[in-house]
Amino acid sequence: MSAPVVAGPRLAGIAPWISTGARLVLGAVFLIAGALKVVDAQSSVTAVRAYRLLPTSLATIVGWGLPFAEIALGLLLLGGIATRVVFIAAVASAAARGLSIDCGCFGGGGDVAPGQTAYSIEILRDIGLLLLAAWLVWQPRSRFTLDRFSSAGDQTRESA
Repeated sequence: MSAPVVAGPRLAGIAPWISTGARLVLGAVFLIAGALKVVDAQSSVTAVRAYRLLPTSLATIVGWGLPFAEIALGLLLLGGIATRVVFIAAVASAAARGLSIDCGCFGGGGDVAPGQTAYSIEILRDIGLLLLAAWLVWQPRSRFTLDRFSSAGDQTRESA
């Protein structure tokens, strides 16, 4: 695996710090979102069903499993393990299909009155998080990671 491409020596010095910030923000978002859902897993199931993208039985499985997957991803990102990462498609799909739902991103979720949706804000938030994830794909090397103990981390140190 080759070293990340960096545009210029000035960016090379700050890129790992930007990546650290992006990794910590994304990790915290996933960890908080998962933790809020795990305390009320039935609401997570309701939120997944509200998107009307999966059969009911599969939506139930996804609704119960999603909080744990988000917690695991959050912990991996916070620990700096396997930091190459991506939620906008489902919210955009619900908006395009005219559904009136709460995204359930941070607990709750399900059908709401037509005037209570916040798709624009949710999509903008998710675009911001997607940009952070894209940065990490482009510049995965960051500070304070556990990746440094793996063979991939060895390659990163050697190319630094």
